[in-house]
Amino acid sequence: KLQERMASSRERGSSVAKVKNKHAASVQITAEQLLREAKERMLEYVPPPPKLTFTDPEELAQYRSQKRKGFEDVIRRNRSSIGTWLKYAAWEESQNEIDRARSVYERALDVDHRNITLYLKYAEMEMKLRQINHARNIWDRAIAILPRVPQFWFKYTYMEEIMGNVAGARQIFERWMEWQPDEQAWYSYINFEMRFNETDRARAIYERMVLVHVEPKNWIKYAKFEIKLAQVLKARSVFERAVDFFGEDLLDPALFVAFAKFEESQKEYERARVVYKYALDRIPKHEAQELFDNYAQFERKFGSRSGVEEVIVNKRRFQYEEEVKQHPNNYDAWFDYLRLCEADLALDATRDVYERAVANVPPAADKRLWRRYIYLWIYYAVFEELIAEDVGRTRDVYKACLRLIPHKEFTFAKIWLLYAQFEIRQKDLAAARKALGSAIGMCPKEKLFKGYIELELQLREFDRVRTLYGKLLEFNPANCSTWTKFAELETELGDIERARGIYELAVGQPLLDMPEVLWKAYIDFESEILGEHDRARELYQRLLQKTSHVKIWISFANFEAGVPDEDAVERARATFEKGDAEMKDQGLKAERLLLLEAWLAFEESNGAAGQVQRVKGLLPRRIKRRRDITNEDGSEGWEEYYDYLFPDEQTQAPNLKLLQMAQLWKQKSNNQDALSLLQTHAPAPSEHQGDAGADADGDDAPGPARPPRSEEDGESEAGPARPARRPAFTAARDSDDEDDAPGPARPPPSARAAAAAAPEDDVSSTSSESDDN
Repeated sequence: KLQERMASSRERGSSVAKVKNKHAASVQITAEQLLREAKERMLEYVPPPPKLTFTDPEELAQYRSQKRKGFEDVIRRNRSSIGTWLKYAAWEESQNEIDRARSVYERALDVDHRNITLYLKYAEMEMKLRQINHARNIWDRAIAILPRVPQFWFKYTYMEEIMGNVAGARQIFERWMEWQPDEQAWYSYINFEMRFNETDRARAIYERMVLVHVEPKNWIKYAKFEIKLAQVLKARSVFERAVDFFGEDLLDPALFVAFAKFEESQKEYERARVVYKYALDRIPKHEAQELFDNYAQFERKFGSRSGVEEVIVNKRRFQYEEEVKQHPNNYDAWFDYLRLCEADLALDATRDVYERAVANVPPAADKRLWRRYIYLWIYYAVFEELIAEDVGRTRDVYKACLRLIPHKEFTFAKIWLLYAQFEIRQKDLAAARKALGSAIGMCPKEKLFKGYIELELQLREFDRVRTLYGKLLEFNPANCSTWTKFAELETELGDIERARGIYELAVGQPLLDMPEVLWKAYIDFESEILGEHDRARELYQRLLQKTSHVKIWISFANFEAGVPDEDAVERARATFEKGDAEMKDQGLKAERLLLLEAWLAFEESNGAAGQVQRVKGLLPRRIKRRRDITNEDGSEGWEEYYDYLFPDEQTQAPNLKLLQMAQLWKQKSNNQDALSLLQTHAPAPSEHQGDAGADADGDDAPGPARPPRSEEDGESEAGPARPARRPAFTAARDSDDEDDAPGPARPPPSARAAAAAAPEDDVSSTSSESDDN
């Protein structure tokens, strides 16, 4: 039987449909929907118990006895359950058993004599039964035990007021005020007195309250109370007493706003303005935003244009004060603040802000941190000199700044130069020279030397200028600009030999920062200023011994072309030829191309047509090559680059000429027999040769064809355009010197034999180039 039950259970389980889709349903049902639906369908509705009606006194007594026994049993089990006591007392009250209800309340108070609800329910029962004395007794007991519970006092005073016992209610309020309750209790007392038109008593209560609760809002309410009674003088007196009471340390913007609006309502605009200004001068800036907004609105309504502008300036000043207080090293904020103060033309206030600003020294001796800070001192000195017109303070500012800068770490040449210029404006040349001399001795900088030299040049003290140039060159002999300017000074003074000597010393220095500038100045000095072309030529030759840069060759050739004599063109052409040979020997293809382009431009402007064609024949062809590279991840690959193939490099490959002839013959021949004959004599290209390319270095070693490593570009810089497509065995494009080749004819045997005997690398190179084009 057990086995049968298990089999039947398995059959039932297998008949249950399995859930295939376990994703969330498109429409979700929330718990709130389930509860609302249950309520609508009344699923948890419990009908109220039936109302009992008794007609027999004995049956009623029995019901009461059972009910009391139930309450007593519950209280016996849990004596501290105040809810049970309250239900018990309420049930006795509903049965008109007042004595029993009082007994229940008293028993409950014995259990918990500090329970607020018990006193409230007990007193409310007595008031409903109009047992006033009993209620007073309960309220007295409550406020004596729990004096900090305001509900007892409120209900007690309300009961006395309802009963018309005004004196008793006032006495209760007085007892309450002795405990110094919260503000609402005082306001209730004041409202109580005002309901009976006792204004003097209410005013006295206010006087006592503002001494207990010293918040500004209570003073404001006191003043509004007087305003409501049309007591303007007393209201103003309350505001004034409030300001005096809080002093200058505990001022509240709300108090001054209320005071100013009161004066504004009384049309005392000057008084209101004085109140606003007094507050703005004493209240911290971060707390005065509301006060500021009200002051601006007041000035827009009742003030003049200058008053409105003053409000705006003050507002910006407060904003800057807050900014510099939070970030004292934010020098940009100090700059804005100082500009605002200078526009106000308040010298003392501006000077005070400058002193506060320069007191915020950068935290570290890092020049990057001092760059903005140093301008505070510069602006301070300019302010004292130009606006305040105080020469003594200006000199003190400069000296204080120079003492503050850590000159052993870094210095600022601008400060030294400004100080020297200030002393010159004061006609104290000795002080200016002393300051600049101290700067050079303490912390020499190129800018200091240049400023000192410029000063002496303006004073026409050329001996001092020579001395300063000598010191500067001792400090930095690699500065080509200094050498050049020193030589130019001597040239302007007419001392040519001294200038030439300076140039010779300069070019003899082992280390120069811009030697090309120095040599250019020296050459221009000899050629353009003095007209010494032979000396300039010697300088070019000396320079070419140091370096053979292509620009020097071009400049040398242009110089030779510009010499006014008959052989200038020939010398320039010879210079170009020497430069071309030098570039060729060094293997500098890009520089050689640049030289040839300059040479071509020279020949087009000065030479004959034959020379132009000659130079054009030297121009290279640009080809695209490939080279092996190793990537950052270690993998190998290749990249394409442009190279230049010069005609003199093409003559080094004898087979290339023959292949070009074969290409020209194939291009001009339309005879199929000639094509077949050429294919017969030429070696059949292998599968690899058709796609193989020549090596970048032009090696012709025999062996199997390697992967392609060079391709020609689609457009050559010299020579005619090539056909769009050629067979794999054809040669490279035609050269300029083969345009007069014979017409359609079979190639000579030597050409066919050379084509048949050509190395595989050369054939594959040309075929790869022609295929790609």
